[in-house]
Amino acid sequence: MEIKRAGSQPSVKGAAGWFTGTVRIDPLFQASPPARVAGASVTFEPGARTAWHTHPLGQTLIVTAGVGRAQRAGGPIEEIRPGDVVWFAPGEKHWHGAAPTTAMTHLAFHEALDGKTVDWLEPVSDSDYCA
Repeated sequence: MEIKRAGSQPSVKGAAGWFTGTVRIDPLFQASPPARVAGASVTFEPGARTAWHTHPLGQTLIVTAGVGRAQRAGGPIEEIRPGDVVWFAPGEKHWHGAAPTTAMTHLAFHEALDGKTVDWLEPVSDSDYCA
C-alpha cells in the first residue's frame, strides 16, 4: 500500500505550449508498471484551456468545481459542470478548459501506451473557443 498525502506533491503551472491562460496541475498519482494509469487535478482560470490534443488510450475527466467547456474535433462546444464525467476515445482530437467568466477544476485520468499519454497539437484559437 502507498499513501500520497495531500499537499505532498508540488503543483505545476500548465506549460505555455500546451495551455492558453493560467492553469495549475496538481498531480494525484502515477501507477507503477505494469499498471499504466495516471491522474491529476487540473484547475483552469476563466478563459484558460488546453491546446487540441489526443490520448493514445483515451481520457476521462470528472468535473469537480466551476463551469467549463469541452469539444471534440468536428463537434459542438459542450458546457461541463460539477459531477459531469467526460470520456474522450483513444485518438479523439479534443480540448477542454474553463468557461470565459468562470474557473473550472476537473480530475483527469489517462493511461500510457509505450510510455506516452498525450500528443499535443495546435492551440485552440480565441475565435474557436468563443464559437
